[in-house]
Amino acid sequence: MRIGLVGAGWVTQYHLPAWKKLAGVEVVAICDPDEAARNARADEFGIAGRYESLADMLQGERLDALDIASPRKFHAEQVMLGGERGLPMLCQKPLGVDLAEAEEVVAAVSGLARLMVHENWRFRPYYRQLRDWLDEGLIGEVFEARLDFHSSGMIADGKGERPALVRQPFFRREQRLLVMEVLIHHLDSLRFLLGELALTSARLRRSNDEIIGEDQALLRLERLADGMPLNVSGNLAVHGAPPAPSDQLWLWGSKGTIHLDGTVLRLLGSSPREMRFDGPESYQAAYDGAVAHFVDCLRTGRAFETSAADNLETLRLVEAAYAASQFKPAGTL
Repeated sequence: MRIGLVGAGWVTQYHLPAWKKLAGVEVVAICDPDEAARNARADEFGIAGRYESLADMLQGERLDALDIASPRKFHAEQVMLGGERGLPMLCQKPLGVDLAEAEEVVAAVSGLARLMVHENWRFRPYYRQLRDWLDEGLIGEVFEARLDFHSSGMIADGKGERPALVRQPFFRREQRLLVMEVLIHHLDSLRFLLGELALTSARLRRSNDEIIGEDQALLRLERLADGMPLNVSGNLAVHGAPPAPSDQLWLWGSKGTIHLDGTVLRLLGSSPREMRFDGPESYQAAYDGAVAHFVDCLRTGRAFETSAADNLETLRLVEAAYAASQFKPAGTL
């Protein structure tokens, strides 16, 4: 299976090792308008084909599938190009800059090409294990849930630098920041764990003038099946929190409680359990799992777990958060 990689940015350092682990699969070409970036990735991973654009790569290579890992503003156009060739595609989330664009993309490629969204958070080993515990009924009926994603990354340090912006400078320019770029993962993972959700209220805020989008969000949701309440708090400017955020998830049930504390998963109740996961290994494993699932589904014909249609449900929650909060970005820096 010959794969073409679209993009040579930060995230591809995790995509490419995932592809390397699969037998009978090879990334044979990469495209990115940044010559230095594409050559650096190609040299590191032994990729022969190197192109400035996706159109050039499609013209110059015989490919069996695309891995689209470019910035989200390019996703719609690139998925359309791949769809015109009938190529199966694994596209980083989200499919568009907003729900409307994503819906247009899904409609356009429907029937032309298979499309999976690279929503890898739910493939983290501790979330897969947590889902197994829920399927086993270990905490009974879940009657309330809460997820916190807090850090101090947007608070200036002694050097006047904000760690979150040092790590990911593009955050400065995003008009839709925390919910669209980060909490979208959590919303998808919560759908995976608990079922379909509806947003009931949202409050979004911006903590500093070095960004134009929101870095604080409080979302209130409920499960469609039974009205179970769920609160999601994302805040990148929490004094006393570590610069690097981690997931804090509580699920309270009739028979017990599940608490995910970063990479430590605990079952609390009459039969307590604790599982610890390696952080860096789990991070890479999420990419490994998503890529392996894509290939397996292509080989077997099975449906993608994170299909384009499924991912639209996550995007509807994201869109609802921006609409309900009436958040206005600061403009253009």
